[in-house]
Amino acid sequence: GPTGSGLASVLPTGQRITGLAMDIGSTKLALFLVDLESGAILTQSGVMNPQISFGEDVVSRIAHANKGEAERMQLQTRLVEAINQTLAEFCQKEGICRDQIVDVVAVGNTAIHHLFTGLPVEPLGEAPYTPVHAEAMYFPAAEIGLEAAEGAWVYLPPNIAGYVGADHVSALVATRSYIANGHTSLLIDIGTNTEISLIHAGRVLSCSCASGPAFEGAHIRDGMRAAPGAIERVHLGGGVVRPLTIAAQPPVGICGSGILNAVAEMLDATVINDRGVLNQKNERVRQSNGKSEFLLVPAVDTGHGRDIVVTRRDVNEIQLAKGAIRSGLEILLKEAGVTPEQVDEYIIAGAFGTHLD
Repeated sequence: GPTGSGLASVLPTGQRITGLAMDIGSTKLALFLVDLESGAILTQSGVMNPQISFGEDVVSRIAHANKGEAERMQLQTRLVEAINQTLAEFCQKEGICRDQIVDVVAVGNTAIHHLFTGLPVEPLGEAPYTPVHAEAMYFPAAEIGLEAAEGAWVYLPPNIAGYVGADHVSALVATRSYIANGHTSLLIDIGTNTEISLIHAGRVLSCSCASGPAFEGAHIRDGMRAAPGAIERVHLGGGVVRPLTIAAQPPVGICGSGILNAVAEMLDATVINDRGVLNQKNERVRQSNGKSEFLLVPAVDTGHGRDIVVTRRDVNEIQLAKGAIRSGLEILLKEAGVTPEQVDEYIIAGAFGTHLD
C-alpha cells in the first residue's frame, strides 16, 4: 500500500518476485518484466495500443471518451486487456504465475494516463488543456482489472502539464539531464506525441507537439513497426539503393527510422527537392494512379514479392511530423532566449533515439 504496509502476494519460498514497468505510448506500449531482487529485465515486449481503433491521436480519443461513461470505460478496458494479454505471455515465457508480479509502474502522456486510470478527459480536450490529476497516483492493480498479484499496486509518477506527462518525467529522471551541469540540453522524446524539454541556466522548459504516427511507421504507404524485415536504414549513392533491414531479413516494409533515413538520403541524392517534390527525371521515380513514387526495393528483392516504394504522400507525412517537432524546438528556444548554436547536446529518448542516425 501507499504507506508500505499491506500484503502484495503469498508465495512459496525461493520463487522470483517480479514487477511490471510500462510506457503506454499513443501508438505503442512498451512492457518490461523486471526481477525485483536483481533489477534485471527478464523479458520485454512492444505491442500496438488498441485504443488506436478509436483515433490515432489523443485528441480523437478524448472526443470518443467525451461521448459518455461507456465510451470512456471502453478505452480503459481495451488497454487493460492488451496489457493482460502481454502479461500472460510473459508468465508463460518466464515460467512464472501472475502472483509473482507484485508491483507495477506505468507512465504515459497526460491523456493516456487519464484514459488508463479511468479519469475524465474533458478538460484535456480544450485550452488550457488542464489535467484532472497531475500528482503521482497509487492504487490497487485489481481496481482496473490488471491481472497481477492480488495485492499488487500500480504507481504512476506525476504529470507535468498539458500533454507532457509522466513519460517525460521518467525521461528527465533517466537521463538526469535536469541536473545543472552548465550544459544547455534539449531532451526530445519522439513519438506520436513528442515531448521536448530545454534545460538551460537552471530552468527546465517543456512542451509537447502533435507529431503524428509517421515515426512509428503509420500513415506510410509501406510503413510497418520495427520488426524483422523492416527497412531501418537506406543508403543511396550512384543510382544504387542499399536497404538495411532488421535481423537482415528480406525487406517487407519500412519502419520509422527507415522512412526518415530514406527521405534524408533522397534529399541528398536530389531524388526530392527541398520542398519534398519528387524529381521526375530520376529513373526510379514513376507515376502510379497519377501520383509520384520512388521505387525503393523492386518486387524481386522483397520478402513478399511486391514493390516497396516511398510516395510523395509519405514525404509529406515526414514533413508534417518534422514541422511539428521543429515548431516545438523553436518555441522553447525563443521562450528561453537561446540560439540553436548555444545548445550543447541533444538527447533523443524512446526506441527512436536508439535507432536514429
